Amino acid sequence: MSRISNTFARLQQQGRKALIPFVTAGDPDPASCVPLMHALVAGGADIIELGVPFSDPMADGPVIQRSSERALKHGVSLRDVIAYVAEFRKTNADTPVVLFGYANPVESMGTDAFAAAAKAAGADGALVVDYPPEEAQQLVETLDAAGLDTVFLLSPTTSDARLQQVAALGRGYLYYVSLKGVTGAANIDVDDVAQHINHIRKFTKLPVGVGFGIRDGETARAIAGIADAVVIGSRLVQEIEAAPQQAAARAGAFMADIRSAMDRSECAA
Repeated sequence: MSRISNTFARLQQQGRKALIPFVTAGDPDPASCVPLMHALVAGGADIIELGVPFSDPMADGPVIQRSSERALKHGVSLRDVIAYVAEFRKTNADTPVVLFGYANPVESMGTDAFAAAAKAAGADGALVVDYPPEEAQQLVETLDAAGLDTVFLLSPTTSDARLQQVAALGRGYLYYVSLKGVTGAANIDVDDVAQHINHIRKFTKLPVGVGFGIRDGETARAIAGIADAVVIGSRLVQEIEAAPQQAAARAGAFMADIRSAMDRSECAA
């Protein structure tokens, strides 16, 4: 089993749900990345989605776009992001790390080279936003060969035909985007999300995480009641943006609040 699969299996045995934070590598500055990752784990993160800075992040709202811009100003590249994972692994052998980004940096590096470098560094998977399942077979095979999970996005408008494709190609977990639009958008409709999660589970046995629109403990607790994982990005990045000199401390404290809220829900269940 992969580190991601092992994490979900362990949490299931404990009756708990995964907390998955997203941060952009190199934001607020390169030196902060690894300490920030460790702070997220200390705060209760089970898996880390580590964003690869990109100049045209089409699925991301203004908060995460600004985080990419800050990282790019420091010259942070895909190779740098992979190096951060290797540094993180020197003292954390257990927490899965998923590289989250876009096709251009991966293809510029070469998918074979990317897969080999990511695996050697200790990454566990990749979510490449603009690789639709219809075009992702080769990427999945390359990552499979390297022992990396390919994570796919699903949305409220995903058709059953595409659900079948994603169920066949997806590894590790699936990421359900709860809202139409970009990250950081409106409030989440928990009942609507529950209906979509139930439908997705007719097609796959993979864990399903939910992101977009989760901004506080109350919402995270509600989503934890219906999904296998809670993904938080924009709200966390706002904490970093608000006080970059205290990025790790603020991010860790925010994670701890979310984890506490989720655990209260799970104890009640």
